[in-house]
Amino acid sequence: MKSLCERSVIITGGATLIGQALAEAFVAANSKVTILDIDEAAGTALADKLGPAVRFIATDITHDDQLQAAVGQVEAEIGGVDILVNLACSYLDDGLASSRADWLTALDINLVSAAMATKTVHPALRRRGGGVIINFTSISAEVAQTGRWLYPASKAAMRQLTRSMALDLAEDGIRVNSVSPGWTWSRLIEEVSGGDRARTDQVARDFHILGRAGDPAEVAQVVLFLCSDLASFVTGADYAVDGGYSALGPEQLTPAIPRLAS
Repeated sequence: MKSLCERSVIITGGATLIGQALAEAFVAANSKVTILDIDEAAGTALADKLGPAVRFIATDITHDDQLQAAVGQVEAEIGGVDILVNLACSYLDDGLASSRADWLTALDINLVSAAMATKTVHPALRRRGGGVIINFTSISAEVAQTGRWLYPASKAAMRQLTRSMALDLAEDGIRVNSVSPGWTWSRLIEEVSGGDRARTDQVARDFHILGRAGDPAEVAQVVLFLCSDLASFVTGADYAVDGGYSALGPEQLTPAIPRLAS
């Protein structure tokens, strides 16, 4: 996508499997990528792997001073910021048993820090004459999931925040959209499944029209589209990158009416 050539991209939580796919996709489009993450080992390794177009800045996004320092460094070293991807999140969630501290931690990482990252990057985007912000929400934002309160609530709030951002930042030439992945081969699913992709697809089959979990690269391609000039008239929207999860009703893949006759 030619419109992404030489663009400066910041990805929070970029030292993850999805973050790596995003960085790879932007590098392939000749963008310059900065990864912000608290995982120094993974972030450094990823930057080393992808080469000079990618840099890593160890950053705890729940600390405003670290966000300010990171964005300042990007402006000083690259010359500006064109795109912000708010990917970082926490899966901390014990449902009803979650403590107040758990709630505050989850919301701080999943929601408030995205707002603060946007606030921090905003002046840099304006100096470039506009830009793009992509927020990561989730299929969890619109359905009830057993034992999960914190994560779905934070992602639902992120969808609303995306709309509010899009409205208020449009006058600055900044488009804001979100993506809602379905089950995607990510660090969490890799850990829970013991690295078994085939089993992940088998379990995911009943919940996705396409009958499998998604690849991080598939999510990355939708993000690239939304960041490019091809999406110049798209803002305030949420894109489901979920293999049909959100379109599939409670009957799932099995016809329900024939069960009445059985």
